[in-house]
Amino acid sequence: MDDSFYVDMLPLGPDTTTYRKLTSDGIEVLSGAGREWLRIEPQVLTDLTSAAIRDISHLLRPGHLAQLRAIIDDPEASANDRFVALDLLKNANVAAGGVLPMCQDTGTAIVMGKRGQGIITTGPDEAAISAGVAHAFRTLNLRYSQMAPTSMWDERNTGTNLPAQIDIYADTKPGHELTYELLFMAKGGGSANKSFLYQETKALLNPTRFAAFLDEKLRSLGTAACPPYHLAIVVGGTTAEFALKTAKLASARYLDTLPVHGSADGHGFRDLEMEAEVLAMTRTFGIGAQFGGKYFCHDVRVIRLPRHGASLPVAIAVSCSADRQALAKITADGVFLEQLETEPAQYLPDVSEEDTATDVVRINLDRPMSEIRQQLSALPVKTRVSLHGPLVVARDIAHARIKDMLDRGEPMPQYLQDHAVYYAGPAKTPEGYASGSFGPTTAGRMDAYVDQFQQAGGSFVMLAKGNRSAAVTKACAENGGFYLGSIGGPAAILAQDNITSVEVIDFPELGMEAVWKINVVDFPAFVVVDDKGNDFFAETLRPVATTIPVGPPA
Repeated sequence: MDDSFYVDMLPLGPDTTTYRKLTSDGIEVLSGAGREWLRIEPQVLTDLTSAAIRDISHLLRPGHLAQLRAIIDDPEASANDRFVALDLLKNANVAAGGVLPMCQDTGTAIVMGKRGQGIITTGPDEAAISAGVAHAFRTLNLRYSQMAPTSMWDERNTGTNLPAQIDIYADTKPGHELTYELLFMAKGGGSANKSFLYQETKALLNPTRFAAFLDEKLRSLGTAACPPYHLAIVVGGTTAEFALKTAKLASARYLDTLPVHGSADGHGFRDLEMEAEVLAMTRTFGIGAQFGGKYFCHDVRVIRLPRHGASLPVAIAVSCSADRQALAKITADGVFLEQLETEPAQYLPDVSEEDTATDVVRINLDRPMSEIRQQLSALPVKTRVSLHGPLVVARDIAHARIKDMLDRGEPMPQYLQDHAVYYAGPAKTPEGYASGSFGPTTAGRMDAYVDQFQQAGGSFVMLAKGNRSAAVTKACAENGGFYLGSIGGPAAILAQDNITSVEVIDFPELGMEAVWKINVVDFPAFVVVDDKGNDFFAETLRPVATTIPVGPPA
């Protein structure tokens, strides 16, 4: 066979991952047809998948935690940068206890496998892997997020978090015959929704055009997906879908061992100089770790791929503060899973929360809405506040139901008139806890409802994560409303320390999408949009750059 024409477009270097051994059971080396084979029982794949989903729901990579600590130690970081980083580290410590997952959106399960040519299994590997996903979501305090279409317009929750996205590839590399490599990811809606494809042309391939393009597109990512981000940019690709898949893998640092130089054979490579320049660019945006500062991104991966001469796909993807992925492998020596950090407390600094932020304003929510709005009206955007008292919780489906009620001429529900509304949906509540993980969802999904709801007398104070559209700023200015930004990411610590009670008050049949009433103490937030038309994100999301900075970031 002449293999001189084959080019591996993503040629990876040696695997330097630190693994822990789970078991040697269920695997056996066989001999036959002049070679060795590795037989793997289906239960091995099921148990490995369940263990991987458990780990990535509660634990993070040491490198990610070290990057959070570096923000706190950086004298150039803003007070808000340091506050967010500290909260995310505290959240990691709560989640590492194995009860509350690090994020309430426990995600779509994504599994990629590379199966050596000597692997023998019984039945579809996808079935065994799916059983592991189902087991993890059934036995852990995770959230079912997968919606099955029953018609073009109707859906129902599958109740298992299946289907998972499972891709199994043949691995034909010499020396990999008896190796089954896997990558496990849990991708929440916030970060998944910040995957973008742009169909560009050769004209983009010059420094000035590329800089202006990135300045616009990267700012548009906003904060809804919970920065600081691990950002991936892929330029080129034989197809659009290959560019997007490469960006997702790069955001998980799966492609870190790619070559760092291109060649005429057409393989992909990392551009380390461009990575440093783009990281420096993101640190000038002013967006920071959600509420102003320098740490919009932890790091950047820029990968250049071959392309058709008439096409230039550009893909952008992020991994968020719930940076959930782990590598695994099955070999003749056993079953191995990437060793994530089980003791994140070592990354916490010896500082108090007060050392990381400016003055905090206490907001008592157990008052008439007119008094709450009057107090908020006196605060400038970017003010950090601490919320105490009752909140109503409602998100996509509940908002759609309430809109239908208003359209029929029915009044705004009293609970939205009397209380601030928190856009969120909880994970399962562990025994002995008041709440399951209960962090904010992306605010922008509710933008279309704001003006109508405020005109009807409700939703005057909103709490969620991420930036809002100009329509929301306009509605708040005209109707006297406010949008408070909550820190995206620390869902476990919110459940443990800030939420004291949870009850369903409307639409109980919607499960986690029901309307809830919760009571909170010292719930952290920032004033993002006020009743005068000021929007913290309005300036930071406006493109200004014309060239990529030269040199590595500070």
